[in-house]
Formats: sequence, structure tokens, C-alpha cells
Amino acid sequence: VGPTVENLNTFSDKTSARSAAIAAGVPVVPGSDDALRTVAEVNDFVDEIGLPVIIKASMGGGGKGMRVVRNREDLIPFYESASSEALASFGDGSVFIERFVDKPRHIEVQIIGDGEGNVIHLWERDCSIQRRHQKVIEMAPAWSLPDGLRAELHDYAVKLTSAAKYKNAGTVEFLVDDQNRPYFIEVNPRIQVEHTVTEEVTGIDVVQTQIRIAGGATFDEIGLKQENIKPRGVAIQCRVTTENPERDFAPDTGTISLY
Repeated sequence: VGPTVENLNTFSDKTSARSAAIAAGVPVVPGSDDALRTVAEVNDFVDEIGLPVIIKASMGGGGKGMRVVRNREDLIPFYESASSEALASFGDGSVFIERFVDKPRHIEVQIIGDGEGNVIHLWERDCSIQRRHQKVIEMAPAWSLPDGLRAELHDYAVKLTSAAKYKNAGTVEFLVDDQNRPYFIEVNPRIQVEHTVTEEVTGIDVVQTQIRIAGGATFDEIGLKQENIKPRGVAIQCRVTTENPERDFAPDTGTISLY
């Protein structure tokens, strides 16, 4: 159950996902086309693109291995700490660098593919409220998104994953800048925690749908038709962030005793 090995090879690495997006005609943030593995490569690339930039773990997720660099003297220390964190978290210390988009909206489109090039979208979620690059509040749909931009994001998500013959559930993520220009950032080739808000507004059970597709069912047999998928209402998911303020807000554990 889940995406194919080919899908995972394409989208689990952010640099190969970026290449796939470029090939599909989906706009991306200006950045390095390949993973950067040495101080010299990092210096040379930033000489070319300028500051500010954001360093990201090539194999990363969940905000791990990410650093925003605004001053040149921070570049190598931030690169080394990001690479070290990426290696510890994902077993791969390679990074890539993008121009930093300041105060963007973070919009993600839920898609489901049948593995034959047919993909439908289940509209989008707004996950712009984050803490240390980790999502805290998810809303479906992104209610204040201009309709033209919303349709554009849906089209880009379907176009990219159709070209990859994506199978089962996935999420295509974008940044939207203050001029409403969208940029592809990654595909999460799996079901995400926040899929439940999409289920609430579309009435489609994403987990059940993925299991049925894995079992060989077609979109017609499941009853999935793009024109029939419309969001009703708004759903919001809030995540509990466990941090200890007495230890500089370090990650913490404990028992939820009141809610």
C-alpha cells in the first residue's frame, strides 16, 4: 500500500523532485539543481545566487536540517549544523540551497493517483502557521486563497504527479509569496498526519481509498470523479507541541492531563 518504488525514488529526494517539477513545467524557487556536499560547493553557489538563502536537507522533512542564512558569516556554520542534523536524522548529510522566500504562505494539495497517469486532487490545505519550520495548524481548504491561484496550484499538482504516474495518496507542497506567485517545494509521497482535515471537507476517506487502489480498484469503481469533489465547510487541525521553556524550548515529553 502506497506509492511505487519509482515514485519514492523521484520524490523522497528533494533535489530529484525539483528536477521532476522543472521537467513538468511547474515553477520552483531558484536554487541548486543538485545536492551540495562540501563547503566549497556551498560557497560557490551562494556567490552565484546571493543572500538570503535557506539550506535544506536533501532527504529531509519535519523541519530537520533547515537553516535560514541572511549574513555571509553565518553561511558555513549554518551549513555544517544543517548537514550534521540531516545526517543524524536521515542518514544523509547532503543539502540543497534555495533563495529564501520571506513570510510565504505554505499551501499543499492532496492528490490521489492510480499509477496509470490518472490523478485527482482533493483540494488544498493551508499550513502556513508553523513553529521552527514544523506545521502547527492545518486548515482545509485554504479559504482566503484567490480562486485563480487555487486552480493553478491544483493544476500544477496534478500535472507533476500525472507525469510521474503517481500511485495512491500524496501531497504536493508549494510556497506562495506576497505577490501570489507559487513555487513548488516538495512532494510528500505518503499520507500525512493532516489528511484528516481534507477528509472532513471532501467526505472522502483517503486511507480507505489508498487501500482500494492498492487492491486494484479503478477511480470509476471507487466513484472518484474530479467534477464531483467539492469542499464543504472548513476543517482545522491543531498539533500539540511539547517543549520545555526552562530548557530554551527544547523538545520534551510528558502526559496530557488536561484538554
